[in-house]
Amino acid sequence: MINNMIMMAIYLVVGFCLCKGKLAIPAHSKTLSGLLLYIFGPCMMINSFLQIEYSPEGFANIIKFFLGTLATQLLFFLLLYLFFHKKYQDAKYRVLSVGAVLGNVGFFGIPVVKSLFPESPIVTCYSSIYVMSMNLLVFTVGTWLITNDKQYVSLKSAVLNPTTIAILIAVPVYALRIPIPAVLKDTVSIFGTMATPICMLMLGIRLGTVELKKLFTRPFVYVACVFKLLVYPIFAYLCIVFLPIFTPEMKICMLALSAAPTGAVVEAIAELRDCEQELTANVVLLTTILSIFTAPFIVSFVNF
Repeated sequence: MINNMIMMAIYLVVGFCLCKGKLAIPAHSKTLSGLLLYIFGPCMMINSFLQIEYSPEGFANIIKFFLGTLATQLLFFLLLYLFFHKKYQDAKYRVLSVGAVLGNVGFFGIPVVKSLFPESPIVTCYSSIYVMSMNLLVFTVGTWLITNDKQYVSLKSAVLNPTTIAILIAVPVYALRIPIPAVLKDTVSIFGTMATPICMLMLGIRLGTVELKKLFTRPFVYVACVFKLLVYPIFAYLCIVFLPIFTPEMKICMLALSAAPTGAVVEAIAELRDCEQELTANVVLLTTILSIFTAPFIVSFVNF
């Protein structure tokens, strides 16, 4: 897992150096973002299901993991709302609530769980199905919190988005054992493996455009980091650790995936709705940097 964190740090540094060397500009990130959203990301999700053989037990575990992640995210959102809703007129508390829950569980999470369970390909499906449950909240609860306006909540976007559509394609192929031509399967696999490097390169380019002093000297950003990287993963783990319906493997995956940094989708919503873009970008970037250290620590601590 530490080796994977080092690799992701290298991707981040490469993107940062490309930006500082003026070999990459923010406009490049927009192009990469489109490829990530519509090609590499969906292929990564589909590929996770193409790598496993169908079994009733495995399918049941995937469904249980989906329901578990959805329930823990909703419950933590509720707790944050109870604690901070009186301060929601200040947008930074809404950003905190969203950034503490919605993580980069796909591009960051899949290589992490693969490194933890290299002999168990189903763990990548857990990561993909976690993304689906998160997407249902991104365009509903997440959008409402960031904008503080219910008119922007979109049930259509929560269901009809590239990631969810990819899962809705992948699950029937997996469950019905539909044969896929080898050349198509290989293409999907190659595109899928490109997702994490491209994501981290994009964040590195974004990091190269911000004032580092401001990034590391905003106290409130560190509050968001503590909630996302420490409080939420421990909370999510405790929600299922005593439930016998979840296997030990599923419990560790829940912990590791919940320890992922704040997802870039949170920043995208903030930019789209013109709400606390700088703070949101700082939360995404700083949680990404710190997660390289915190994610291995928290998984090792629980295992110990």
